[in-house]
Amino acid sequence: MKSFPHACQSNMTILLASLSLSLCFVSWAAAQSDTQFPAKYPDFPSETPTEFKPTNSGFDHERRTEMIPMRDGVKLHTVILLPKGATASPILLTRTPYSADELTSHASSAHYGSVLQGYDNAADIVVAGNYIRVVQDIRGKYGSEGDYVMNRPMRGPQNPTPVDHATDTWDTIDWLVKNVPECNGRVGLLGISYNGFLTLMGVINPHPALKVAIPMNPMVDGWLGDDWFHYGAFRQQMMPYMYTQQATRENEIEWWTSHFDDYDVYMEAGSAGELGMRRGLAQVGFWRKIIAHQTYDAFWQDQAVDRILADHPVKVPMMIVHSLWDQEDIYGAPAVYAAIEPKDVDNDKVFLVMGPWRHGQMIGEGSSLGAVKFTTDTAHYFRQEILRPFLDQYLREGAPQADLAPVIAYETGTNKWRELSAWPGSESGHKIQPTRLYLNADLRLSFKAPISADPTYDEFVSDPAKPVPYRARPIQPVGHGEGWTWPQWLVDDQREASGRPDVLVFESDVLTEPVKISGQPMVNLVASTSGTDSDWVVKLIDVYPDEVAADPKMGGYQLMIAADIFRGRYRVSLETPQAIKPNEPLRYRFALPTANHVFRRGHRIMVQVQSSWFPLYDRNPQTFVDSIFFAKPGDFQKAVQRVWHSPDHQSFIQLPLVVSAAIE
Repeated sequence: MKSFPHACQSNMTILLASLSLSLCFVSWAAAQSDTQFPAKYPDFPSETPTEFKPTNSGFDHERRTEMIPMRDGVKLHTVILLPKGATASPILLTRTPYSADELTSHASSAHYGSVLQGYDNAADIVVAGNYIRVVQDIRGKYGSEGDYVMNRPMRGPQNPTPVDHATDTWDTIDWLVKNVPECNGRVGLLGISYNGFLTLMGVINPHPALKVAIPMNPMVDGWLGDDWFHYGAFRQQMMPYMYTQQATRENEIEWWTSHFDDYDVYMEAGSAGELGMRRGLAQVGFWRKIIAHQTYDAFWQDQAVDRILADHPVKVPMMIVHSLWDQEDIYGAPAVYAAIEPKDVDNDKVFLVMGPWRHGQMIGEGSSLGAVKFTTDTAHYFRQEILRPFLDQYLREGAPQADLAPVIAYETGTNKWRELSAWPGSESGHKIQPTRLYLNADLRLSFKAPISADPTYDEFVSDPAKPVPYRARPIQPVGHGEGWTWPQWLVDDQREASGRPDVLVFESDVLTEPVKISGQPMVNLVASTSGTDSDWVVKLIDVYPDEVAADPKMGGYQLMIAADIFRGRYRVSLETPQAIKPNEPLRYRFALPTANHVFRRGHRIMVQVQSSWFPLYDRNPQTFVDSIFFAKPGDFQKAVQRVWHSPDHQSFIQLPLVVSAAIE
């Protein structure tokens, strides 16, 4: 202890000496700085140029970007890709809300075809045809000026401005044919989904240079059966799309999730309105419109593209392309065809192609969809044998006539392309006969009507606390690209649902002869509920034999052919919701999506009936409330659901049955 003061004194001496030495070094360094470095010295020059101009040496195409002025002064960002040496070449135009730069920059490559790989570009057709490819950002998105409005309506009651997508398309085409000297003055318009909607807008009052249009999987009616609602049931898994698409001009803000399983995300929130509030979706204009227009009111009816087109003459040859398993816009293409085909008096302007595809698959690989295999690459066949000659006919001087049938429809089940004179229609020697397929006692499905001795109904309990998943859990969010299975959900095996106690399963005997349908099956469901509101989901299914020698994993597979949901409050009127009288058998009649299918010998036909399809659609509380978007926890109640099948209360699916001497 006595030595401690001496140790402290010694350490203090060393510390002071070190501090003195440090101060001396700092003074020396400062002096050196004053003598070696001037007080002011030139900036170290940046190695990044103010503007870099790629030489693109060796490229087989040229890229131009333009800001094309519209009639109201707004300028739209437009990418123009020209094959090197192009002269008198036709233009293929796509207008998009998904970034013109990204849709024309899929590869860092000197080759035209590689640059075009990706969504909305049928690259093989564009390259082989030596087309000038033009992609434009619509107003308010990415590089374009102006304000963005989801599916901007036509000028009129829902759009007080003097511009819409029809005028923007006209102005764009007018500029292109006057300012792209390499073009031949002919323009084709094509696009998928939203871009398909924009294609349809472009044929209303079309520019004279627009010679052909190819709308693929277009958004047509957002309430009846495309993106936002199906017969009044809200497609709540489209909320992330609304969020990202409208939150910013360039889609930088992405929807976030709180659970691995999307089923849990929507269950925890309780209602779509509550989830929207939690995510801040009320800041987005289109979400506010969704909330304000929950019924099929003028807002939706005025925007329904098939209705709009029905009021205009058909001036431009059009090939409408439909996917039989379109998981997003399964309503639109057939509805447009039905609206405008009667106006094609010479039968030379309206064409329909239906393929065994998911949404947008026609420009990709088409030899399979999920577990379902086809005998060829159906998408490649479409592009080379149907799309290419059709475009050439109208866009190239001296090109031969495409000589295509008015309707070219892939027949699932037999895996064959069929050429028809109209849709719904059949080949020579066939006819379509509406035929009732009855839901009978003992959960039997039969072409024979119920008899009086049969029990009168089957029932199940629908519990909103345990809604039926629309696919096997865990459920991925909606997504596209590598690793995402959303695009194939319509061909998922339905055995997951058929084993649930809250799903009624009606099944036919094994078929001894094939059954072919072409058209829209019509649901005629007589049902009752102990609640005051209810959803009804009806699925028409092809059940494979227990053993499939050529493809063992398809043994017993339950493949959906057509399915949809109907919100019971709209049974009487789509515009005015009404409470359902409890426990009273009522008739619900609605169309299922278009099908062109053969149930083969040895298969069975199945119909599943349920009251939820979650989380794709929001839950019906089964108690009538003013707004299901904001239903409270106490509103959600169990209900006893009965499907009736007596001579007085017949439930059936009216099939568009093809009758002929021989069906494969």
